[in-house]
Amino acid sequence: MVVFKGPIIPTPKTLDALFEPTMFRDYVELVSGRLEHYLADRSVRGLALSNPPALLETAQALTERPSAASPEADAGRLAAILDLYIRTGIQLYSPGYMGRQFSGPLPLAAVVDLAGSILNQPASFYEAAQLPNIAERIMADELNRFVGFAPHRFTMVTTSGGSLANLTALLAARNDRLPHAWSEGLAGTRQPRPAIAVGADAHYSICRAAGILGIGEGQIIRLPIDRERRIDIAAAKRTLEAARRHGLQPFCLVGSAGSTSVGAFDSIDQLADIAAEQDLWLHIDGAHGASLLLCDQLRHRLHGIARADSLTWDAHKLLFVPAACTLLFYKDKDKARGAFRQDASYVFDKHANGHADYEGAGKNLECTKRAMIMPLWVSWAMYGPAPFADKIALLCRATTDAEKIIAGEPDFETLHVPQANILCFRYRPAGLPESRLGNFQVEIRDRVRAEGDFFISQVELDGTAALRLVMMNHRIEPTHVRQLLRQIRKIGLEILAGAERAQPEVSQWV
Repeated sequence: MVVFKGPIIPTPKTLDALFEPTMFRDYVELVSGRLEHYLADRSVRGLALSNPPALLETAQALTERPSAASPEADAGRLAAILDLYIRTGIQLYSPGYMGRQFSGPLPLAAVVDLAGSILNQPASFYEAAQLPNIAERIMADELNRFVGFAPHRFTMVTTSGGSLANLTALLAARNDRLPHAWSEGLAGTRQPRPAIAVGADAHYSICRAAGILGIGEGQIIRLPIDRERRIDIAAAKRTLEAARRHGLQPFCLVGSAGSTSVGAFDSIDQLADIAAEQDLWLHIDGAHGASLLLCDQLRHRLHGIARADSLTWDAHKLLFVPAACTLLFYKDKDKARGAFRQDASYVFDKHANGHADYEGAGKNLECTKRAMIMPLWVSWAMYGPAPFADKIALLCRATTDAEKIIAGEPDFETLHVPQANILCFRYRPAGLPESRLGNFQVEIRDRVRAEGDFFISQVELDGTAALRLVMMNHRIEPTHVRQLLRQIRKIGLEILAGAERAQPEVSQWV
């Protein structure tokens, strides 16, 4: 058994004692002290990746108790668990964090999330979560000022993540364009095979949704992309025509506003033209990039968004609230309710005196969901939109600055002009064989992660791996980017030197 040192939180003697307010206060004081130190740490650090069996052993030791009937409640155990939680996580507030699309939440948003955990109001139904449902209505109106849907015609619902929002939007599209599918399945559509058209770089959740909805991956029409990895409009029209000749009937066109791979923005206006001409539902996956609507200098990336039928928007990315908090917008609120056509008297009250107009239960898959809107609403109410817009603009400028720094290094290459806060590049020293380029990036990324100063990611572009930066921390400065490049160069040269010393027949690089 592990023995912990530190102050003792009195062990609860009764069931009622487990819920004592004083215990809540003691736990919060201990945890908040640890988290304050975490937030104050400005050091450059990445990810301390643990060996899973070793981490399992450590966590099991923290689980051991003197007896099942008398659990320990000492502060040392809780502190050890929290320290392990922090140490094994991605360091979101460090300038060494440049690897993923989730952000360090605003402290205020995190505190409101804590309140939500105690209050535990299931937010799909008005009577169970009155203020969260009102807050959802307020934030829908606030954010729609940037989207531009008709004020009295649109609706918004929160979902637990962008993948679920995309699935829900595609379900609404399917039921709108294939009205018999909900009751009869796709066998009842009595027409050519229904299909969904997506850009080649679309998020994997779109294809996953096609499988879940019974469309099938074989009915995914993959639209070509241009050099900036946006849907090529002329090629897309030709591809759709060819798909119809081969027995497919597209009903939905999906565009990206900030693709996961490189942060590319499809031309929404031009996609809307295609959708109008061909009677397609236009869904925009703006999970990452919809937040740019808040910035005057960046809003043009989503020009034409008011012509879309639906929009996915992740607040836990560039609106800096705890995950998951996704906003799914519909241009037409009636079509939103068409996603689900069910009666269940134990939750759907036909005599609710208008309450249903203020709840999302009829528009989303989840019966029980967190009051995820509250951290966003409270932050918005306290600060207004300006801090969000300022940070987004800063992150995008930092990414542009990083692109200039990397492009100025002769042994590095940037792979696109950043449109938001994502940048892909490669370390490409002279003499590196083209056939080894991708594996070289992967090994560099793994070695960078292992050294623990920086956390970056990797992505395959046209079949070859590249290094990927996602700027989510406003404390990242050009000096940190240069420090990262020095580390990449050092690691890369070490890899090449090791390959040269190896036997030619087993060398990975030569």
